[in-house]
Amino acid sequence: MLTLSVGTLLEVTGGELLDGPTVTMVNGLAIDSREVHPGAAFVAFTGERVDGHAFAADALAAGARALLITRDDVGVRAAIDQAGRSEVALVLVADAHAAVESLGAWHRSRLMCPVIGITGSTGKTTTKDFVRSVLATRMSVVATSGNRNNEIGVPLTLMEAGASTEALVVEMAMRGVGQIEHLCRIARPTAGLVTNVGVSHIEVLGSEEAIASAKGELVRAVPGEGRVFLNADDAWSEVLARGAQAAVTTYGLGPTASVSARDVSVAEDGKPRFTLVCEQGTAEVRLPTPGRHNVYNALAAAAIGLYLELSLDDVREGLESATFSRWRMETFESASGVTVINDAYNANPTSMRAALSALADVPAGGRRIAVLGDMAELGSLAELAHFQLGEEIAGSAADVLITVGERARRIAEGALAGGLDEASVRTCATAAEASEVLDDLLGQGDVVLVKASRVMGLETVVEGIIEPRVQPSA
Repeated sequence: MLTLSVGTLLEVTGGELLDGPTVTMVNGLAIDSREVHPGAAFVAFTGERVDGHAFAADALAAGARALLITRDDVGVRAAIDQAGRSEVALVLVADAHAAVESLGAWHRSRLMCPVIGITGSTGKTTTKDFVRSVLATRMSVVATSGNRNNEIGVPLTLMEAGASTEALVVEMAMRGVGQIEHLCRIARPTAGLVTNVGVSHIEVLGSEEAIASAKGELVRAVPGEGRVFLNADDAWSEVLARGAQAAVTTYGLGPTASVSARDVSVAEDGKPRFTLVCEQGTAEVRLPTPGRHNVYNALAAAAIGLYLELSLDDVREGLESATFSRWRMETFESASGVTVINDAYNANPTSMRAALSALADVPAGGRRIAVLGDMAELGSLAELAHFQLGEEIAGSAADVLITVGERARRIAEGALAGGLDEASVRTCATAAEASEVLDDLLGQGDVVLVKASRVMGLETVVEGIIEPRVQPSA
């Protein structure tokens, strides 16, 4: 955990002390007053909707010892006076974002543990969850939580680690050229993993080659004494490997990969199983989540675990006991007997196809229903990508297709063009409309996949399945 005096905090951030002593010790940092714990620093961000300065009193009530503000605010001063705590320090900084980044980088410089950076077009969060689970079998691990994978989230993750942390796993998102490079300057990864290169973010970067170069910023940031992990079956991995200073470990389904899988199959519950093959030997693995694509994510985690000298038994145990972030292939059965695959966090063509494959693998006593929304950030490829996905759905295991959003209408058009019966296709403008359709449609034994880009908010569709507005008739 971040621990420093206010005096050091002033040096690191370039801030100005407005009130309070420099000897006050700060333990931890929060940007949300609800997450402040006793002794922490609270950073008051000013956004479009919320001004953190208005929550200074809440932060102080929770035990904050230092407040970092970007303007000398009358309300903040009043909150400090009312709190009546002489140890509280008030620090003025020019830029709250820059202050958090500086503190994260300073704290990282004090850590001695390996830092594993993870990025990729698809699968990075699930891979991070697998890595965390594998390493946690033998190590004290801190890993990215929620969506803390950007220029604010990465420093916050770093500051959660402490002297007892034996491994730090940092997910890194990418919205443009230079962003991952910037995150790497803060996190200084000793190892880096790129899950794959796809067309997500092509609207911003313009080409798959540009996306590969941006993802490669992590590869190039890993020092020579570190290690880079690449998907042997991804077309761009050979290009990425050329930019590596460090040794490269590959994983994949083929025999040339350093860590590979053979005899991949799906159990009766729809979850993959395979034989893990590596230099240390072989192990039979059964994954706790559906989707054959998760074999790749598991292999990536296995490669990192083995690199950090965990045993093969530890790796297998970690893979089989992994738990996952919300809305990533969450699978459960509703009270009405409907199986739900909630993968509503994000979507691109590659992850859509992987989710549809998982839908086919999950046992169904009724119909298989795909509720798919818009895929964002595809730029000029958007129309074609949605239509082609629909054509593939026509030949998939999906019995019913429900689309949500304007772009997703092209999925419906592609499915109809591919031969899916018109009665099996519904187009909806909103998530609420899709919920109404499902209320009338769902029956016991059905399996429903819900997936779209995050902006579509399809988690509300999942909530509607759990608590339908129309109760099933007796």
